[in-house]
Formats: sequence, C-alpha cells, structure tokens
Amino acid sequence: MIRRALLGVALGAWALGCSTPSALAPGLRGSVGVPHSGFLTGGKELPAEGKGYKWKSAADHHWGLPRLVELIEESAAKVSDERPGSKPLHVGELSARGGGALMPKHRSHRTGRDVDLLFYLTTLEGVPAANDGFVKIGPDGLGVSGAGRFVRFDVDRNWILVRSMVASKKAHVQWIFISRVLEALLVERAIALGESPELVQRAQTVMQQPGDSLPHDDHIHLRVACEADEFVHGCEGGGPAWAWLPRPARKVEASPRELLFALLGPSVAGEVAEPIATLEAPE
Repeated sequence: MIRRALLGVALGAWALGCSTPSALAPGLRGSVGVPHSGFLTGGKELPAEGKGYKWKSAADHHWGLPRLVELIEESAAKVSDERPGSKPLHVGELSARGGGALMPKHRSHRTGRDVDLLFYLTTLEGVPAANDGFVKIGPDGLGVSGAGRFVRFDVDRNWILVRSMVASKKAHVQWIFISRVLEALLVERAIALGESPELVQRAQTVMQQPGDSLPHDDHIHLRVACEADEFVHGCEGGGPAWAWLPRPARKVEASPRELLFALLGPSVAGEVAEPIATLEAPE
C-alpha cells in the first residue's frame, strides 16, 4: 500500500510538469492525434514544383510528414518516367505547417498525413490535358474542364500513380478516397495489365468512396497510416489497421523503480525509490 502511494505521488508530480521525453514518457511529436483532430510538428513542405508535379495553388497548405511528401515526389516522377509527355500532377492541400484545422475546406488534413491530388486527364483524342481545377468525372469517364472542354479520365496514368503509392514500402498508404466508378476503372486497368493479384487486392482495399462526404469524383484524397514508432509519440488511427500496415510499438513492461527513474530522472527518483526499496527489503 505504501509502495503504491509513493509511486502515485511521484507520478503525480511528473504529471504536473516535471516531465521530460523518454522511452517510457515520450513527448508528443510528428503527426499527433487523428486526422480530423490533431497537429503536426517536424513536418516537411512540398516544394512548389518538381519532376512531374506542381502545386495547384500557392494559397493552399503544403506541409506533411516527410514520408508523405517524398511519396508525392516519387510517385509523380514515376508517372513522368513511364509516360513521357505527361502533364504535371496538380497537388492540392496537405496540412498547415503546424497542422490543425483547415476549415471550412477540410475536416481532416490536420496532422500531416493527408493530401489531395487532382486527376490526370486527356482530351477525347487521348492527348494529355492539364487539369485546371477539380474536374468532376462521370461514370463514363468523361468530364468538363473549367474552360468548357470535354476531357477524359486518364486511366493509364492514374493507375501508375495509384500503383506507385500503394506499392511504397515506406509510406504505408491507409486510404485512397475516390469514387466507386473510378475505382472500378482503375482496378479493371490493373487486371488488364497483369498486375500481381496481391497489389490489385491491396489497391482495391485502400481505394474507397467515403460514405460521410462527397464522392471524390474530382480528385484523390490519400492518407498514410501511423508508423510503429509514431504511435508512441501521439499518432492515432484514421482508418483500419490493414494486415500489411505497421503495428503499434509493444508496451514496455517496467518495474515501479524503473518507471520512477525513467519519468523523474535519477536525482529525484532516487529519493523516492530509496524508501520503496527499504519497504520491499526482506525482514
């Protein structure tokens, strides 16, 4: 009983402001919270343009987890390499530098794990066409650009983009929000190309039309999952824990004495641990 009381006093003192980051009591950092309620530290800004991509608007926010930013750069470059002559991928919102709300435009995009990507388009003749805005694509794969011209959903390039993102071993894609009809076109393309069943199944799993928002028939909304060590530092949920995604770091088992030293440091913990050791000593 006395032992528990002493430990409680020590932990209470730590909770009131004596904390320092450690393996047992880490500081919150990186992507903190769930995508619709949280913040971001240590983010990276996507450059305004790079190989195969550019910002849609300088007024948007372009900060994200470093691995999300790198995924965008690598995937856009992949499309550019495989299909020379492609128009740049237009990148919409990521997160603000410190994360937080981007209302009224977005409910999520708060923790550096989300990004909006505009579709690759072609003319009716199949020539790559610039995407001048959020062009809605119908069940027939056609849409009307801001200039009033008919355009076609570029199934080929959009599949290369999705394939590159889903196949990434470091980004850990959790969701690709997109309308059902466009998902079907992409899956059909993947099967026709003879892509591996595992890759197709994974892409089909993460591609979903959200049930609580617009159908995403005018852009892709991609979200990456938390990494194992990010769970420890405050990253939370945002979707299912697919079988191939990282698992939270295993809970650390420690004795009360080890907890005291980890939380309070040797000088303070020693004063509390000494009477605990005395009480625990055999008679």
